[in-house]
Amino acid sequence: MRKLTNKEIGQLVAQSCLADDWNNISVEEGFSPEHIFHTRFSGNITLGVFEKEFVLDGGLKKHAGLRHVTLHNCRIGNNVLIENVQNYIANYVIGNDVFIQNLDLMLVEGRSTFGNGVEVSVLNETGGREVMINDKLSSHFAYIMSLYRHRPELIAKMQEFVRFYADKYASETGEIGDNVFIQNTGSITNVRIRSHARIVGACRLKNGTLNSNAYDPVEIGHGVIAEDFIVSSGSHITDGTMLTRCFVGQACHLGHNYSAGDSLFFSNCQGENGEACAIFAGPYTVTHHKSTLLIAGMFSFMNAGSGSNQSNHMYKLGPIHQGIIERGGKTTSDSYILWPARIGAFSLIMGRHYRNSDTSNMPFSYLIESGDESVLVPGVNLRSVGTIRDAQKFPKRDNRKDPNRLDQINFNLLSPYTVQKMFAAVDILKELQRTCGETSDTYTYQSCKINNTSLKRGLVLYNMAIRKFLGNSIISRLENADFRSEAEIREILKPDTPVGTGEWRDIAGLLAPQSEIDRLLNDIESGKISKLKEINRVLEDLHRNYYSLEWTWAWEKIQRYYALSPETVTVADIIRIVEEWKEAVIGLDNILYEDARKEFSLSSRTGFGVDGNTSEQQLDFEQVRGAFEQNAFVKAIVEHIKAKTALGNKIIGKLKTKSEK
Repeated sequence: MRKLTNKEIGQLVAQSCLADDWNNISVEEGFSPEHIFHTRFSGNITLGVFEKEFVLDGGLKKHAGLRHVTLHNCRIGNNVLIENVQNYIANYVIGNDVFIQNLDLMLVEGRSTFGNGVEVSVLNETGGREVMINDKLSSHFAYIMSLYRHRPELIAKMQEFVRFYADKYASETGEIGDNVFIQNTGSITNVRIRSHARIVGACRLKNGTLNSNAYDPVEIGHGVIAEDFIVSSGSHITDGTMLTRCFVGQACHLGHNYSAGDSLFFSNCQGENGEACAIFAGPYTVTHHKSTLLIAGMFSFMNAGSGSNQSNHMYKLGPIHQGIIERGGKTTSDSYILWPARIGAFSLIMGRHYRNSDTSNMPFSYLIESGDESVLVPGVNLRSVGTIRDAQKFPKRDNRKDPNRLDQINFNLLSPYTVQKMFAAVDILKELQRTCGETSDTYTYQSCKINNTSLKRGLVLYNMAIRKFLGNSIISRLENADFRSEAEIREILKPDTPVGTGEWRDIAGLLAPQSEIDRLLNDIESGKISKLKEINRVLEDLHRNYYSLEWTWAWEKIQRYYALSPETVTVADIIRIVEEWKEAVIGLDNILYEDARKEFSLSSRTGFGVDGNTSEQQLDFEQVRGAFEQNAFVKAIVEHIKAKTALGNKIIGKLKTKSEK
């Protein structure tokens, strides 16, 4: 770096530039004042070279430089263009190849943590479950911090970690990374903007961080107002979105005048048109409709229908209630739930529900309003083609491109987490039959009514799904294994680790044994783990080792379900399991096949061939929707039946061959 020469100062003055003190300006070697006009310098200033030409949309070219701008205590990198700043830019380090045009104001006032450490009053608007947001926040860390309040020492340690991180990166100087594009934007105050971010038309950004990078840039669009926020890589926030005390995870999309306060949005969430207040939006929470309000709830892999909302208070002690819709929930149009309530995984909520139900041990169910009562239909969502389609689309819609992924997401539909609940559901339904009689017309469970036929069908569906999961597990274990005797088979079936038995939890997208979550929390409390990155590393390891842990759990359940002993299990026992697996898989696939057929029924053609006869209606329908047999999902079901039949026969044949030897 060097000081300006007298000749350069003279040229800058001739180009209508001013400085409080020209001696406070340092420049890179190779600097030229040729592209600096109408600029005022205040405080300590560092300038790079201005050699690059930017090519804008439409082909317009703009040369790097400074034009019509006031800078105070700023360091400007190489090949930067800043022009038409109505007020000034103060206390910022601006990287290389940055484009800033038509900006109102950008400054850092005092020492700032740039959104790190902001407390978000999630779930309970009145406080008590605050999550301190930070650049490295994962859905799992937030889950523990918000829901494990019964362990105050743990929460205190986690808060300490976040405060340490926030203090470590606090500064009186802001940062604009390399290749940032800012255009037609209002005020930016105490905001750290990392490389490759794009801000076009935003109104006001205050106290936050945009964690953009070259792998997955952040985009902030027209009309956005955000205060006390952190936005993670790959997220797009556009079209009049308003955020107050919010964390936005990786690859989220918020737009079309969406409004959110005191809320957390994790990977691949989408919010448009509606409103969120104090919600924990786990991965893949999606809401698209103007009339939808999500409030004081926890969701994940969830799709909210139009007009969906919840109530978190009864006009007594304020908004103190909360609710949980476990992973995979769906709400139909105009659905309503009175909190507190907890809805089981992959359940459909239809109608209005005024009773505080807990259906968490009844996954894959329908919760339907009928005559002002909540009617529960256990397990029926296992036969819905929509459930399977959703499970298949989630991995395909993972838009994260950043190699450093904050959330460890498990997409499995059947897992120890959901299957353990099916075991519980079977026990509950059988107990209802025993206590109320098998001929009872209806049963009452958790403020819900269950019809007799629904109960019996639920038992059948849950057992089919259990056999499918257990069979999947044992086939995966043996499919590529080489064995020559029953003794070797027993050896192969031994788990790789004793870890995995007992209860499993869905920690906002991560499926893991409760024992390992408790181990992590104990290590935090004891001080064995003392950094955010160490917590994230443990969670990553749990996710990476999922299938090994899953087998430990599944093998124990197989022994109980089929009354087997690991020391005496035979080829005949395994063949029986595979045969039942094949029957369950094909049975469920046939149910899905028939469910898909409904989408091609005569009633589904209503509105097609609007000005023609029946034959034209059929032709119009097929041109738009295609023929049933040619539908991609239907063909996939048919192929799945063939493939699983062949796989089952292959395993059985392999087992028989080995046993004969």
